[in-house]
Amino acid sequence: MARFTSVLADQATGSTAEIYATIKKTLGKVPNAYAALATLAPAALQAMLNADAVLSGGPLSKPDQETIKLVISELAGCDYCVAAHSMVGKLVGLSSDAMHRMREGQATGSSKRDALVTFVYYLVRNPGTLPEAQVRALLDAGYSGEEIVHIGLAISVITFTNVFNRINDTTVDFPKPE
Repeated sequence: MARFTSVLADQATGSTAEIYATIKKTLGKVPNAYAALATLAPAALQAMLNADAVLSGGPLSKPDQETIKLVISELAGCDYCVAAHSMVGKLVGLSSDAMHRMREGQATGSSKRDALVTFVYYLVRNPGTLPEAQVRALLDAGYSGEEIVHIGLAISVITFTNVFNRINDTTVDFPKPE
């Protein structure tokens, strides 16, 4: 049971109603996490959505974006985001097996994707400046400097929702991952 009550879509006013309309137009529904954020802090949700729009228009593929979001959510222990990004991962072509392996930090058979998963795991688990070898491994796998910047942005965006959903204990409204 979520800790914060969300305004229902038909009762929303002002900026909350505007954000609901935009989200519903894009996704077909307003997920519980977005509803809670729109109710409590619409400007914070809008900032996150704006950052996600930059990410979506950037050089990282959709499967790479979902890989990052899924791995970070798993490491954070955010059941909500693991479920959401497992569903979206399927929609962008990631197999259930590959997503399960990514969540476990195991090889998927795609050397480029595996380099990304390894990088994200290392970055999260090791504080401080990254060794040159970690960045070099991404570059050698075919990621550009611009893509590496967007990897950081993807981590930032999903970290925000992970933290909020863990605080809120947001009710999961996505299918349970396989």
